[in-house]
Amino acid sequence: MDTIRRLPASAGAEWLLGGFALLRQAPLALGSLGALWGLLGTLVLAVAATVPALGALVQLLVAIAGPLLFAGLVWAVREVQQGRPALPSHLGQGVRDGHLPGLLATLLPQVVAGLLLGILLLVLVGPEQLQRLSAVSEELNAMAASGVQPSPEQVQEMIADLPAGRILLWLLLGLGLAVVVAMTVFVSVPRIVFDGRPGLAAMGDSLRASLHNLPALAVFFLLAVVALFAVYFAVMLLALLAQALAGPLFGALVAQVLLMAVVMPLLAGAVLVAWGQLFGHAAPPPVPGAAASGRLEA
Repeated sequence: MDTIRRLPASAGAEWLLGGFALLRQAPLALGSLGALWGLLGTLVLAVAATVPALGALVQLLVAIAGPLLFAGLVWAVREVQQGRPALPSHLGQGVRDGHLPGLLATLLPQVVAGLLLGILLLVLVGPEQLQRLSAVSEELNAMAASGVQPSPEQVQEMIADLPAGRILLWLLLGLGLAVVVAMTVFVSVPRIVFDGRPGLAAMGDSLRASLHNLPALAVFFLLAVVALFAVYFAVMLLALLAQALAGPLFGALVAQVLLMAVVMPLLAGAVLVAWGQLFGHAAPPPVPGAAASGRLEA
């Protein structure tokens, strides 16, 4: 196993800035890969909406495809980093290289966290209170659909008998589990794809690297939230314009595609930079002239 480097807190900012820099090197090529991912997701969800009986199967397929597509996107970003063009065929690189079992293993932390949260919800809140919570949610949704704005007194009356403290505790535990899952999978994909580590070992490496660099990780997540919010705001403005021109469905499609076109290559680039710094993999110098030709091919 490679030595895990201990980095300063400012490294978290470098990861995010590195992701932006890589995206700027080939915005059309990398953005088209993210947009293609968004289109595939929209198509799958449209199939699920058209044929409700396939809903569960479609959701499973989307979950399975996630780490595979992200691995391909990380591969494409590394190609750009090395001065070569990013191609649509790169999205399947992780599968072609035989990393399918390891990449699918990165779904295990999410599955385990989901099961734990479900058990904790039953233990802390209880079946009867869950039914009451569901009824309150349906009542609020019905009021919102009919255009009625509930008063604070009405809301207080509806939630008066709910165990607010235990629900808050469950939410905090869920936030903690989400952080642990994020740390476990943070750099696991490049460890699998580039370093040839098995899935469980790669996730263990990612967790150890994250624990050794908590300040840098905290800075990265904080800045990433701010950056993603800014990107989301800009995309929503464009989506509103598209909606005004061609209707709500087209606006929603534009929002989905544009968001994926920016966010996913950005995150893939940030993860690639973080992996390189944490495990001492220096970025190789780009091939002279290859980056420019790659942009032309894209």
